[in-house]
Amino acid sequence: MAQQRHSESELRFRALLESLPKVAVQGYDSRRRVIYWNHASTQLYGYLPEEAHGQLLEDLIIPDYMQEGVVAAHHDWIEKGIEIPAAELELKSKSGMPVAVFSQHLMLAEHSDDPLMFCVDVDLSEQKEARRELEYVTRYDALTQLPNRHTFERELQEFIVAAQRHGEYLAVLFVDLDRFAEINDAKGYEQGDLLLSMVAKRLRYCQRGSDLLSRFGSDEFVLAFPHLRAGNDVLQLVEKVLDSFSRPFLLDGREVHVTASLGVSLYPDNGTNARELIHNADAAKNRAKLSAPNRCWFFNQKIHDELMHQHRLAERLQLALAEQELSLHYQPQVSAMSGRIENLEALVRWYPKEGGAISPAEFIPVAERSQLIHRIGEWVIREACRQQAEWKKQGLGGARVDINLSGKQLAMANTFHHLEACMGEFGLTPQDIGIELTENVLIEAEEHILNTLRDLYHRGMKIAIDDFGTGYSSLSYLKLFPVTSLKIDRSFVRDAPKDPSDRAIMAAAVFIGHRLGLEVIAEGVENEEQLELVREMKCDLVQGYYFFKPMSATDTTRLLTGLVGGQPRIVS
Repeated sequence: MAQQRHSESELRFRALLESLPKVAVQGYDSRRRVIYWNHASTQLYGYLPEEAHGQLLEDLIIPDYMQEGVVAAHHDWIEKGIEIPAAELELKSKSGMPVAVFSQHLMLAEHSDDPLMFCVDVDLSEQKEARRELEYVTRYDALTQLPNRHTFERELQEFIVAAQRHGEYLAVLFVDLDRFAEINDAKGYEQGDLLLSMVAKRLRYCQRGSDLLSRFGSDEFVLAFPHLRAGNDVLQLVEKVLDSFSRPFLLDGREVHVTASLGVSLYPDNGTNARELIHNADAAKNRAKLSAPNRCWFFNQKIHDELMHQHRLAERLQLALAEQELSLHYQPQVSAMSGRIENLEALVRWYPKEGGAISPAEFIPVAERSQLIHRIGEWVIREACRQQAEWKKQGLGGARVDINLSGKQLAMANTFHHLEACMGEFGLTPQDIGIELTENVLIEAEEHILNTLRDLYHRGMKIAIDDFGTGYSSLSYLKLFPVTSLKIDRSFVRDAPKDPSDRAIMAAAVFIGHRLGLEVIAEGVENEEQLELVREMKCDLVQGYYFFKPMSATDTTRLLTGLVGGQPRIVS
């Protein structure tokens, strides 16, 4: 009778378990092998009862990182009576996908030789999905799918901590669409929402890999640009954002031109936490709205004035190319011993039609930031080739013309093609044109660029390292690159007569250059004392005001034809 009652009790227990269609129940023996597997367990974990029976608990549904802990917990319950607490867990299905459950455990015949453990698992997938959806709604904007203000502030604060640690700048850019309410009223809310989605898409294209973008309000967006090395690095990024509004948006089949007002704040100058930077960028945006549509304002007045000056300079420089305000001047390089003109360095100059000359030290950095350097570089190459061909035609082409190439120019795939094409167009050889590059440009050059330079080198083109001594600190790289000349930076030449350290560095550079078979040129020689020093050190060529200032092509032609002076030392 006792056996019969036990059998009846077991049947009722099994019937109870099977009556719970959404509750997964498994039974395990003392060695954690499956002895029971209900239909809900199959639905939840994917194993049929015949697949599960006899298998170890940890091999079926326990992720690898949890297995050791699960085995230890089961052992502690059997040996020490320490129950396994109920908890939310993420187990795994037959397919390997995670399964979120609330799991409770029950031990039967706990004090016998064959205790049985039953696991009761409630599927939490729907609750987890609802939780994920709630979390998404609280973190992201439903219309644009962009992070909302709260998420942006939290991530921006993390960026600020990183910027402080690495000594970097960070910019916050506040974007407010102009007259959006009028567009909403005229086109309707549906078209207004469509416009906001299109604006968000365009702003995404302005992001670099680590930049942040958020929708703050109805027609407000905020971006964060980390990892800036200087405050004025943000100007190019601002230009990109402004440019994204230059093209019309298509609404209801018609083109709509939309402008925006931008405000910029910088870390650490305009705030040390996320809220300060956002507030100050918002304040700067309000100033921009008062000035004109599609304008930008920087919170720091000094930085604003400086960057707006650069912005206007870039606009003027673009016009200067179209209106032929640029010209090339040429500074001779002469023999240190005889004073004979050997080469000419081509130097770009800007003489606006209104106002005085603008220094290359001012406009070249602006050109590099605004990508105008490529157009200017192409013009310089063509003009230098044209002028050299003109001198050769007049029988004055004995001096090589050297052209400076920047790192940004070398990064353009067509720079060398353009150089070769211009040389071919004007009938020049590699001996007629030379190249000057800085040390860092060579160090950072990709292998295909070095291969092109090697080809030019072997064809007889002179390649000089400009401003030598101010860039990369090691001299060992000299043997690796296809160079023919070293130009010792003017700072060493200027200070060497008085400073033993500069004199020692300069002497070492001359010695190593000569041992490597390189021509050594001293830049910035301005007086007799400096000239005597570079002669004493056996520099091959001299460039500087002591002999010649940079001069126009017309004056250079007069010099080459012998119409100016008759002495080796000529100052123009």
